[in-house]
Amino acid sequence: MTRPLNLHPDRLFPSDPAQRDIARRLYAEVARLPIVSPHGHTDPSWFAANAPFGNAAELLLHPDHYVFRMLYSQGISLDALGIRNPDADPRESWRLFAQNYHLFRGTPTRMWMDWVFAEAFGIDVQFDAATSDLYYDRITEALATDAFRPRALFDRFDIEVIATTESPLDALEHHAVVRAANQSGEWGGRVITAYRPDPVVDPEFEGFYANLARLSDLSGEDAYSYSGYLAAHRNRRTFFAEMGATSTDHGHPTAATADLTKTEAEALFARVTRGEVRAADAELFRAHMLTVMAGMSVDDGLVMQIHPGSFRNHNPWLFDHYGRDKGADIPMATDYVHALRPLLGKYGNAAGLTIILFTLDETSYARELAPLAGHYPALKLGPAWWFHDSPEGMRRFRNQTTETAGFYNSVGFNDDTRAFLSIPARHDVARRIDCGFLAQLVAEHRLEEWEAAELATDLSYNLAKAAYKL
Repeated sequence: MTRPLNLHPDRLFPSDPAQRDIARRLYAEVARLPIVSPHGHTDPSWFAANAPFGNAAELLLHPDHYVFRMLYSQGISLDALGIRNPDADPRESWRLFAQNYHLFRGTPTRMWMDWVFAEAFGIDVQFDAATSDLYYDRITEALATDAFRPRALFDRFDIEVIATTESPLDALEHHAVVRAANQSGEWGGRVITAYRPDPVVDPEFEGFYANLARLSDLSGEDAYSYSGYLAAHRNRRTFFAEMGATSTDHGHPTAATADLTKTEAEALFARVTRGEVRAADAELFRAHMLTVMAGMSVDDGLVMQIHPGSFRNHNPWLFDHYGRDKGADIPMATDYVHALRPLLGKYGNAAGLTIILFTLDETSYARELAPLAGHYPALKLGPAWWFHDSPEGMRRFRNQTTETAGFYNSVGFNDDTRAFLSIPARHDVARRIDCGFLAQLVAEHRLEEWEAAELATDLSYNLAKAAYKL
């Protein structure tokens, strides 16, 4: 039996009737604002080549670790899902997804996917084993049309700007193609990059030593000497900025920072490039480089994003067989007060510097992050994200940070996704949750409704543009 797929217009709004009415009015003000997506991982080649997506599995299943980590947790093979397995039949992979769609009940993934099915593809029956082929055929047929090419979808969803994320070892050739299309008038979509130096800042990153050779080649500097290494970063940051970057992005295991003397830093650099790297030296080098990168941001104006607290690639077998970013990254408890003090002591009061701090450790919201952001001029709070970019995660974030840091020491919302069509779905969820939170404040006479309407627009649009210098 097929069941209808309905997106209720009041979804995620408060159940209290008075608050729900306020939330409806606030949401009406922001529902159709353009999307600003300042931090994400979509593939820039999509927008450069503008080639059609191949099929439903290629677009909606393979890039989305939220989807396949849940399936993997239930014993479903990534090979069968077509993850890094070119021999897998995409229709059969899709059928596996459909047969197990019930696993996503109550999760944000279910909300995002249902939005995509209903709003992007106009499907009006529930996704399950019985409708799997209907879904696969309708989506795959749509993807063969011009209306579903990447640039057309970008325009359809009113994406004003999207930032992808690349390492210093990326030549940014896809961004060059997009830039040329902008300059010629062929397409007006704004796709920019962000500087993610982890492969050449983390001595424990696979291939770190060889990566320095590539960094040397691209920058024209000797990245095997400490002075040349720093010059190489400055060179690449300048290039990234020329290609549209307004931010850097640092995914360190912890928030540790350090401020070493030049002599200490040179000696440490010699140790981490010597071969076998001790864990303590790797952590100290990462910590020192966060402070160095903050100093470079003071000089070149790039906004600095720090998102620590993930035990990456926790499943060694999965990493060995499938590589990074396959759903095996796990949140960890993270210290910020002591860890960030060297960096903030040096640069936390610097005029013009913006450091956006994310966390996977929700226990730190009220205790550490909100007080820090409520004091240091350079520090802003990134939104609830990655495991917490969910209705309850967003509510917890607002509840625990607003009283101390306020709304304006946060930066709105970013979607942080590789799954292109989930971008508008995720922004819609964030706007609904924020309107519900603001509606409660209005109902409790803690805000006037006109203030809440201004805040709804700021949280949905203005804060991200301002914080990321867009």
